[in-house]
Amino acid sequence: MDNREKIKIIIQKLEKLYPEAKTALKFQTPFQLLVATILSAQTTDDRVNKVTETLFKRMSTPQDFVKASIEDIMHEIKSVNFYKNKAKNIKKTAEMIVKNYNGNVPNKMEELVKLPGVARKTANILLSEAYGINEGIAVDTHVKRLAQRLALSKNNDPEKIEKDLMEITPKERWRDLSNLLILHGRRICQARNPKHNECVLFDICPSNQY
Repeated sequence: MDNREKIKIIIQKLEKLYPEAKTALKFQTPFQLLVATILSAQTTDDRVNKVTETLFKRMSTPQDFVKASIEDIMHEIKSVNFYKNKAKNIKKTAEMIVKNYNGNVPNKMEELVKLPGVARKTANILLSEAYGINEGIAVDTHVKRLAQRLALSKNNDPEKIEKDLMEITPKERWRDLSNLLILHGRRICQARNPKHNECVLFDICPSNQY
């Protein structure tokens, strides 16, 4: 079985398990999703959602963050990892969006990655979830782990893994693949002690050979 066929089977099986697969981050606007995604780096989505539930009641637009002080933003997000650096990036990003994009989050990859704290993974999530644009595949720790375990990529660099996955996955399924692998990675194919006896992909996984 080649990897293109394997991807079809993976998506088909995981969609039956997770029919409503989408980002776990809660948001109402593209800017809110951008903030939440920046906050989510090395922090769980559950923690981010608890923080943004309060944060977005006080600050929900780029203009709100421009007016707020760094100290105020830090106070609101202090329970997430690396909150000081994230507060600075969010503040600078809000300023750039107001100044350069009339307060609207851009919907182009090349523009998004210019924003502080926004790398390709964050841009992919923003584009697919907020704008319905499949520019690439968001590769987080779960997607990276499953891509390697399922022998879909031999690479270790997230951007190279993304390229490998894009080559074998129909473009219209890029968003779906990322969300499905993330959910399966959290619930079944965990970093330690993956639940082989509960995994619907075990029959096509190299782990089955050991």
